[in-house]
Amino acid sequence: MLRINKEALPIVLVQGEVRHSRSSQTFRLSADGEPFILPATGGITYNAKIGDPCCGWAADHLEPGVTTRNSDDAYNAAYSSLSCIGNVAIVRSGDAKGARGFVTGKHGGCEHLLCYFDDETMDKMTIGDKIDVRSCGQGMKLLDYPDIHLRSMSPELLEKMNIEEDGKKLRVGVAKIVPAAIMGSGLGAATSQFGDYDITLHDRKMTEKYGLQELRFGDIVALMDADTRYGRTYRTGSVTIGVVVHSDCILAGHGPGVTTLMTCKTRLIEPVIDPKANLADMFL
Repeated sequence: MLRINKEALPIVLVQGEVRHSRSSQTFRLSADGEPFILPATGGITYNAKIGDPCCGWAADHLEPGVTTRNSDDAYNAAYSSLSCIGNVAIVRSGDAKGARGFVTGKHGGCEHLLCYFDDETMDKMTIGDKIDVRSCGQGMKLLDYPDIHLRSMSPELLEKMNIEEDGKKLRVGVAKIVPAAIMGSGLGAATSQFGDYDITLHDRKMTEKYGLQELRFGDIVALMDADTRYGRTYRTGSVTIGVVVHSDCILAGHGPGVTTLMTCKTRLIEPVIDPKANLADMFL
């Protein structure tokens, strides 16, 4: 079993609320110059959940499940950064009060925190419902692998992931392996504790070569030569393990977003294909 500094990790209550979907009265342009107005971020998306395909939707940056945010930007910075994938989320107001789900992703730019709740709960939820998250995980360390950095990883998720120790390396089960050459929005960000890093799928040959048209919400993926220890940059030999948090995109430079979970500067992580490397298989 991987040794972590679990006893040193505080459990801190942070709170957001269900966020209304947002749009614009002007057209946006696709990567091929076509104007569009489509569903995008925010709201409660009833028919897109972890485990479902994240490609092919009549949407742009679609967020699965329940989108949340704190209306105060400073408080939202804490809500978004401290919450970790797999943390418990609890409805604290409205008809679904008391129901529990969990955090599934972070979406940068809009700074949304995405949560899974079951169908019965979502049917009772509405815009503005308060959501408590028992945040725990930022600051977690692998005591025997100090050069592998953890980001937005809850202790619960770490326990559920397919990770094997192999000498000085970790073998990590992933649904797909992605080259850094097709990573887009999120590159150059100052920190990886917030938001996500987009896989661009506008090059069909690359998409099909790596099977990325099969990506699902909640997939654990490996980003090769992507160093996201301190921000996000290209670095030969580095590896990032992350989770797919939102859908593919029509905008140039955008695509399925990946929130960082693990990252290292050198090949201390060896990704291994595992068809069950998805949050739905781990938590549901």
